[in-house]
Amino acid sequence: MTEGPSTKVAPPGDASRDGRLDRQVILLGLVIVSGNVMAILDTTIINVALETLGRDFSTGLSTIQWVITGYMLAMATVIPLTGWAIDRFGGRRVWMTSIVLFVIGSGLSGAAWNIESLIVFRVLQGLGGGMLMPTGMAILTMAAGPHRLGRIMSIIGVPMLLGPVLGPVLGGWLIEDVDWRWIFFVNLPVGALALALAWWKVPRGRGEHTASALDWRGLLLLPPGFVLLIYGLSTASSSGGFGEPATIAWLAGGAVMVGLFALHSLRLRERSLIDVRLFTDRTFATAAAAVFFIGIALMGSMLLIPLYYQIGRGEGAFAAGLLLAPQGLGAAMAMPLAGVITDKFGAGRIVPVGITLLVLGTVPFAVVDADTSYWVLGVALWVRGLGFGCTMMPTMSAALTTLRRAVVSRASSTLNIIVQLGGSVGTALLAVVLSREIGDRIPQAAAGGTGGMGQIPERAREQVAPQLAEAFGSTFWVALALTAVLIIPALLLPRHGARADDAPDAPPTG
Repeated sequence: MTEGPSTKVAPPGDASRDGRLDRQVILLGLVIVSGNVMAILDTTIINVALETLGRDFSTGLSTIQWVITGYMLAMATVIPLTGWAIDRFGGRRVWMTSIVLFVIGSGLSGAAWNIESLIVFRVLQGLGGGMLMPTGMAILTMAAGPHRLGRIMSIIGVPMLLGPVLGPVLGGWLIEDVDWRWIFFVNLPVGALALALAWWKVPRGRGEHTASALDWRGLLLLPPGFVLLIYGLSTASSSGGFGEPATIAWLAGGAVMVGLFALHSLRLRERSLIDVRLFTDRTFATAAAAVFFIGIALMGSMLLIPLYYQIGRGEGAFAAGLLLAPQGLGAAMAMPLAGVITDKFGAGRIVPVGITLLVLGTVPFAVVDADTSYWVLGVALWVRGLGFGCTMMPTMSAALTTLRRAVVSRASSTLNIIVQLGGSVGTALLAVVLSREIGDRIPQAAAGGTGGMGQIPERAREQVAPQLAEAFGSTFWVALALTAVLIIPALLLPRHGARADDAPDAPPTG
């Protein structure tokens, strides 16, 4: 692995050894945040738009969920290229190119004329957004040093705080008072600002032209394997369940391709798209497993909760966005403190607390009925937000603290792939479960493959409200079970903080 593009920001010895971040690193972090907030906002804005998109394009949940799933799969597909691209072209070029591609995809998504074109343009948007987070993580990790990962992850996590709070509210307002197309067009000015800031502040490292050749065989095995797995999962709602031969074939095909990639990576070692030997590090492997289930819990709930408020309770997009805000506020309160605790005491002491909060905050949704108090659900969302603030970034920082500096860039890319893959699985799986639960209880809602996406007449909502509540409650029980599984890897995370003198080997200088 060659020198990271941002090592010039804080050479070894210049970084604050007491764990505090210097002004230069903080400024760089804010520049990185300006780009990441665009992608995170877009992810959360789209959730309150699904019901509107389903009605406007006359399509069901099993299809409309691909607006989210296709985006995340595209992100997972391009993320493996990030480490190689940073080595080859430098972090600045990769960062700015990603912003441009994301903005182009946003403009085209806003101009989509049918559901197929929207999904295609969302994939393009995801190809740009996929490199933003890992590139930013790599740049800032090299600048801050391993002993300050908890604090730097808290800076990177700012978009994750703003997204759940501002995204649904902004999206709901745009959908109701402007037009759903503006949930994409809003990225154009934000992207222009992020590009200008990157031109001003991100170091001008050109990369190393001696970077290893791109792993084309791995590229042809791993991303298509992901796509086959998620597509197979999504077909379960319309093909008769997971026992349907077509569904099994898609899932088996994806599993075979991912397995072949693992064998290929073991042979090619560090020159592969993802070096699977990273998983021989127990801390990294444990954190990776936890991150996968966090992705399922986060993105799966961001699909279900807005749909519950809109379909189950008849709320508009803006009201649904406001009702989601407590979760973001909870995360905003917890994440900064969680970063400090992770640095001082280890992720193993804070993440189990976060998982407990996540489970407690999900229970009220699992037992929801037709008229459950919004105050009860608001408190539950706030508790869930506290849980997410104590889990996501501490787990990711724990994964990187024991690795050699030379592999941090590729390791951060691997973690982001796992997050997106988990989110894709969570979205597709819970969309399948919800579609089947609604169809079983309200057969007319599933007629024509519309899957309950806003086709229930308002006058009939009172009659079917109990059945809708049961369908959502059953789906939330599945989400709760997937969240509870997190406790197993969480208990294996480190229970000691990272120290400056314990930092992995310094970055190579030539």
